[in-house]
Amino acid sequence: MTPEAVADAVNPDGLIELVQEAVRIPSVTPHEGDFAHWVHEQLQDGVWERAQLSPCADYRPNVYASAGQTSPSLVLAGHLDTVHADDWKAHWAGTDRADPYAAPIIDRAIWGRGAADQKAGICAILEAFRAIGRTGCQPKGRATALFVCDEESGQPGSGVSAGMKTAIADGVIPQDHPPDFLIYTEPSTSAIYTAQMGFLIAQITLTGQSAYFGRPELGVDALWAGHRLLSALWTHSDDLRAQPQHPLIGPAFLLVTEVNSGGNIAVPGQFHLSLIRKVLPDERLDAAADAIRDIAAQVASDHEVEASVEFSASRDHPVGGTPDEIPTDHAAVQALGESISAVTGEAPRIEAAPFWSEKSFLASLGVPGVYFAPGDISNCHTPFEHVEIDELIAATRTLAHFVASWCGLEPAPTT
Repeated sequence: MTPEAVADAVNPDGLIELVQEAVRIPSVTPHEGDFAHWVHEQLQDGVWERAQLSPCADYRPNVYASAGQTSPSLVLAGHLDTVHADDWKAHWAGTDRADPYAAPIIDRAIWGRGAADQKAGICAILEAFRAIGRTGCQPKGRATALFVCDEESGQPGSGVSAGMKTAIADGVIPQDHPPDFLIYTEPSTSAIYTAQMGFLIAQITLTGQSAYFGRPELGVDALWAGHRLLSALWTHSDDLRAQPQHPLIGPAFLLVTEVNSGGNIAVPGQFHLSLIRKVLPDERLDAAADAIRDIAAQVASDHEVEASVEFSASRDHPVGGTPDEIPTDHAAVQALGESISAVTGEAPRIEAAPFWSEKSFLASLGVPGVYFAPGDISNCHTPFEHVEIDELIAATRTLAHFVASWCGLEPAPTT
């Protein structure tokens, strides 16, 4: 059986219905349970040899599945949760898109919260393996499906990659013999994202001494110190941008995202800001964090205030998420590119993710990987989230072609 025959076995109508059904199950972090159970049910289709739910937190299970036994091996991963849909309901009130979970088809695209991020990718995995089953085959190389909760940020008490950390603790990825390749189905417009930025999020607080406005000499102006802190941080960002850029990711920089100070008729006694720092693959998160601490400490010393720096977005590192990169000439990247060309007739696009996601967790275990899936991240987390149906079908056929090519095929047992 050829990879082309497997790609042709993808059922477009069934795939569309599968994505619509998935979107219709709300799974806003931390309420992924219903969708996790649905995914687990979908894996009981006779193609996967084993499928299980694994507890992560209260009604927030991960879903694991596997098929095949030999090498080369493959992990297909995605996250089960979505961001909230509050802005969606306000934007589309009174229209045919008012319900973020109705999954209407408009202008040959499926609309809804999670359509692209990340339910299209998960359904592409499900349908790609069903296409293999329709040919009477099964993967020869070991394929592991890894669907986790708690990837998305924004909801209180969540978004710390609890699901991926649980999966690693569960031993789904054998650390003594890690899989040969990973595809994480974050939306990539069907490009191959071989690199991703790292990040850290910091909150800096400067504390001076408040004083009545008529006696400013009795106070220590934290807002004035904050002005100097902002200048120092922006200078640091300019210095980062002046350094050599990554060929796919671009320059490193930091962005101040929030500032707060004052409010009374008095010398401001406290200044607070938040920032996010983009980190390149050749940089170290620890060094990036230390540079921010040093800037805050210098400003505090110069202006007789106290400074505290906290890093609030620990993922696979105490201060944030680590960057990751795989060589563009890696054998699996080349094979995936060949599958894209075989299915679409077009040359593959090798790009970098304009986001951080959980691929780096598995890279730290020795699993090289990429992001690949239909959908455009630029409309995700917005009221305009959708996935183009033609891209969805082509990406799913590409995935089916690649699994057949990379893992190889053997006849499925008959009963």
